[in-house]
Amino acid sequence: MAPRLKEKYHSEIKPKIKARFGIENDYAMPRLVKIVLNMGVNGAVENKARVEQAAKELAMISGQAPTIRKARVAISAFKLREGMPIGCAVTLRRDRMWEFADRLISIVLPRIRDFRGVKDKLDGRGNYTLGLNEQTVFPEIELDKIDFTQGMDITFVTTAKNDEEARFMLKEMGMPFQTAGADEPEKKKKKKKRSAAADAPVTAAPAAKAE
Repeated sequence: MAPRLKEKYHSEIKPKIKARFGIENDYAMPRLVKIVLNMGVNGAVENKARVEQAAKELAMISGQAPTIRKARVAISAFKLREGMPIGCAVTLRRDRMWEFADRLISIVLPRIRDFRGVKDKLDGRGNYTLGLNEQTVFPEIELDKIDFTQGMDITFVTTAKNDEEARFMLKEMGMPFQTAGADEPEKKKKKKKRSAAADAPVTAAPAAKAE
């Protein structure tokens, strides 16, 4: 059975893309080709075991064995040697890609505390990257078994000709992009604090006593 999101793309999203952008040729239709998960491991230079632990967790999250990323150049100031393990990454394609995208959109992102959506800025070539601060938002990770929190970047690589096509496709897939004014409550809160500080009564310093 095909993944739910893959079926939705073919049955619901493609017709909407066709109507929105006037694309007649199926081969010209923007589509998702791969999702890349990348972890640059904090403290990898001091503790090699951290990379191994991060790789195990990334495998649980993605359902696929990751590759270990190694330093290409040596940087003496950071005690970094060429070839030293510094992170891990995994590339998902086909059904595994669709299943991960579905879980990320419908389960993982809503678990983020005070979540107000993700920014909708793409890279200019129809690809989209979002960053997560820690791996604990994934239900596959057991909180009592992690030694350190680790962030990651998740990149959606598409065949879209431009950001507009890719953004529309991802939004129809359920990507919770921030709507205009989504961060207004936070802005108003900060503005209120600044206003309160400005309106606070100023107490004059006591005059110095004459000797």
